Amino acid sequence: MSDPAAAPALLLVAHGTRDPAGATVTEQVAEQARRALPGVRVAACYTDVRRPTPADALADLPGPCVAVPMFLAAGYHVRVDVPEQLTATGRRDVLLAGTFGPDPALVAAATDRLAAAGARADDAVVLAVAGSSDPHAQADGARAARRLGRRLGRPVALATIATGGPRVADAVARLRADGDRRVAVASWLLAPGLFQRQLDACGADVVAAPLADHPAVLDLVLDRYRAADRVAARSA
Repeated sequence: MSDPAAAPALLLVAHGTRDPAGATVTEQVAEQARRALPGVRVAACYTDVRRPTPADALADLPGPCVAVPMFLAAGYHVRVDVPEQLTATGRRDVLLAGTFGPDPALVAAATDRLAAAGARADDAVVLAVAGSSDPHAQADGARAARRLGRRLGRPVALATIATGGPRVADAVARLRADGDRRVAVASWLLAPGLFQRQLDACGADVVAAPLADHPAVLDLVLDRYRAADRVAARSA
């Protein structure tokens, strides 16, 4: 990577939530990135619901910047909303990095979360995604479920919290009825908030915590940032 003194700033772009705990988690990731990237300016912003917006944050980040979208699927926000919001600022020195998606490191983190929540080797497992009508996001959710199943060595049912597929509570009830099994739910969410509270009330025997304060999230932020910085250095 280039000399930290000349390195681009890092802008973390999250969805946003009205739940203060969700914003706190995002800010914690930003603070961890500051410690991991000494000399690099780091800020967090949100595409929806709360401020600062990308435009707000970029006003305080002059000069080259890498924007890392913290999304678990390449749906509307990643493919349309975030690029449009960055373009609307008029800045030509902001490079949009790759999003998180169903990265194997996050699948491993979801596995850790299940174990920490008390899941057993013989539990039926549901991967709970936010849900989307966007086919790209749906494909990413299905890919995450397949990868989690390979890590666990057993099938993983995919269910949605909001839209775009079978609901989590219905999937839990169906699996429990199929052989009177315990059911564990893996949370494919980054931060606490309304969706995680809905998971906690879905009727599963085990519900894992969201992912954002797992070390894999910071590692992925740094990976996406450094990869984008290398691309920028090669094209300079």
